[in-house]
Amino acid sequence: MEHWDHAVQHLSLDSGLAVLLEKYPERLTATSDAFRTLANAIVGQQISVKAGDAIWNRLQAGLGIQPETLATASLDTLRSFGLSSRKAEYLQGLAQAFLTQKVQPKLWPQRSDEEVIQELISLRGIGRWTAEMLLIFHLNRPDVLPLDDIALVRAAAQHFGWPQDSDASRRLAERAQAWRPWRTVATWILWRTQDQEPVQY
Repeated sequence: MEHWDHAVQHLSLDSGLAVLLEKYPERLTATSDAFRTLANAIVGQQISVKAGDAIWNRLQAGLGIQPETLATASLDTLRSFGLSSRKAEYLQGLAQAFLTQKVQPKLWPQRSDEEVIQELISLRGIGRWTAEMLLIFHLNRPDVLPLDDIALVRAAAQHFGWPQDSDASRRLAERAQAWRPWRTVATWILWRTQDQEPVQY
């Protein structure tokens, strides 16, 4: 991500984040393949990072991660790698969207975050969280705060000493106003408190 040092300087004004920025110096880097990023995020929906990685690795080793392959694989084949029936259908739909150019990744760099999100959530199985993972990991947009991400909200509550209740997301959103326009970097650093290895989609 461009201007990482500037982002760190800005976020370090929050003393709670400053500690983490010093502890976790790794930088977020962009993934080169939009399809793989979205497919990985679909696999990881609503399950632990460890479980998602295991399914992803089996799928990658056994079938490969290309639109042509996933679009033509049977649902039984996809389920054999540990995918639910619904996620198998989502992956096939995503593959078809790329093959038919229903989505147009080449245009995304010129579009706003919200325009990209709206294009993606028109696809079955892709909600705002999955689209935000694309913004963070593929497009490296600097100011994304995925409030539907359970791990992020949990990390913030634990680190800042908030109750882990229904208001945790609101507290995070309020504190994060001061982190603009670098909320992606803050998200990345808070994720690091939850996983030994950096998260990557």
